[in-house]
This record gives sequence, C-alpha cells and structure tokens, in this order.
Amino acid sequence: MPEDPKDLAEEQLPPVAFSTITYLGPIAPHWDIAWTDGDQRVVDDFRKRVNARLQLLPVHDPQFRRNRERVNRDAERERIELVWDLGYDEEAAEAEAAAARAASEG
Repeated sequence: MPEDPKDLAEEQLPPVAFSTITYLGPIAPHWDIAWTDGDQRVVDDFRKRVNARLQLLPVHDPQFRRNRERVNRDAERERIELVWDLGYDEEAAEAEAAAARAASEG
C-alpha cells in the first residue's frame, strides 16, 4: 500500500526552528527551553506548551518519560528540531539500568 503523499511531503521539509531543552535540576523551575536558531516566534509558542507539560516534573519522575514523548511529537509536527540536555549521558544510563535489570533477573 503506497504511503500518503502528504506524509512524504511533511517528512522532507526542513526544520523551521531549533531548540534546546535543558534540565536545570531538582528544584523548580526544572526546565529551560531555549531558542537556538530559526523562527523564534515558533519556539516561543512551543515553549509555552512545553512548560505546561514539564513545569513540575523533574527528570526522574515517571510521568516525565511520557510527557517527553509528547513534546517530541509536538516538535516533529511543528518542524522544530530538539536537543535534550538532561545533565547526564542518557545512553550510558540506559545501558546501566538494563545491566542492573539483567543482573537482578539472573
């Protein structure tokens, strides 16, 4: 079944803005959503919605992971390229958690 041409056109469009979301720490406000390039107005509007999703969530809150995915989907829809800075190496942390789970199961 061929893909919808509308979906293909949206995927090929370049980002209109770039933003960095930085975790500031365990004391609120937890997040800084910064415009880094492109259409600043788009990022300013996006920042309001991101703050509504993340404002009271520290990075280790279980709700954070779900809301982060929502933020990522919103950014894709609006063609904003995001960089997340959580203050640690995410890949190393995930590998360590996976190793700890495997050790506790085995």
